[in-house]
Amino acid sequence: MIPWFRVPVLEGSLVRLEPLSVSHADDLAVAVEEDRTSYCFTFVPRAHEVGDYLAAQFERAEQGLIPFAQIRRADDRAVGCTAYWDPRYWPGRERFDLRAIEIGFTWLAASAQGSDINTEAKLLLMNYAFENLRVARVDLKTDARNQRSRCAIEGIGATFEGVLRSWSMSWAPGEGHLLRDSAMYSVVASEWGAVKNRLAGRLARSSGWAPGERVAGRHHQLTGSCPVPLPPLPPTE
Repeated sequence: MIPWFRVPVLEGSLVRLEPLSVSHADDLAVAVEEDRTSYCFTFVPRAHEVGDYLAAQFERAEQGLIPFAQIRRADDRAVGCTAYWDPRYWPGRERFDLRAIEIGFTWLAASAQGSDINTEAKLLLMNYAFENLRVARVDLKTDARNQRSRCAIEGIGATFEGVLRSWSMSWAPGEGHLLRDSAMYSVVASEWGAVKNRLAGRLARSSGWAPGERVAGRHHQLTGSCPVPLPPLPPTE
């Protein structure tokens, strides 16, 4: 566990990111049983596996995972999960001096896909990482075969850095014994201002989103086939 790593509840207009807890189990058990055809390369538990899934996420806190439930504000239900993980530190500095962090372990119920929830969640997470944790870069990666996920990552403005072969265990169903190639992406601190403005503009155009996400004052500490690519976003003034 990383006892100092406390992240506030992050709240936007469409989604609220809450610390993942057993209180989200019932909603997630419903969410995972919606149309599952988009989960070809991503592990998403079945309803009867949600308890074990939550336990595994809490155990990963020992390696720096900070998991969130994605709460759809329209009905106040948990419709997916996401996380900060793989925190990396500046060599030779204090342990709390972060250099980079990854956003991953992300999935959404079918009814929440294509709704801008993912876009706003990424905006909230990157905003906190760059402006509060003061990281130099945010990593995102996915199975190199997962064109749907790659389109989504590219759509938020992350830069493709290449494919690392046999990089990690495959999360595709039935491939638990195989290694996968991972497509690597990032946003670095010098790019964040432009990425933030473009995401905010995209949300405003598509969802009537109001700039300036709310960040609740509550903190938590853990205890226990591709769609048509999004068109390029116009430059901001």
